[in-house]
Amino acid sequence: MKFRRVAAAVVAVGAVVALTGCSNDADVVNKNISTDADNFKIPRRITFINGITDKYLLTIEGYCSLDSSNPAQLTVTCDTTQGYIRQYLGKSDNVTWISEQLTPAKVSAKYYKVTFKQESIIPDPELR
Repeated sequence: MKFRRVAAAVVAVGAVVALTGCSNDADVVNKNISTDADNFKIPRRITFINGITDKYLLTIEGYCSLDSSNPAQLTVTCDTTQGYIRQYLGKSDNVTWISEQLTPAKVSAKYYKVTFKQESIIPDPELR
């Protein structure tokens, strides 16, 4: 009786693991491109367009990470030779934005990419 419960639990865990590992190539590539872009490895062009006048309001080009989790704004953080720059751009019903990837990305369709930042694991304390 106990053996059957253990066997059933092992089969259930195995099925969950097998199903979570099933991703198509496009999902893996999209995740890997997003990871590279958020780590400032892919150049982008972000353009804001006025939907009423069809005029460009703003264009940002460079190695930039995007955060659109706030529905009212887009946060763009870019890596420059002098350091990082962050812009907060408001969104409205008549303004839209697009982000273009400017160069192809060499990412794997077979393996997920995981990036460990040494600075995040072992912090560098600031002494005052």
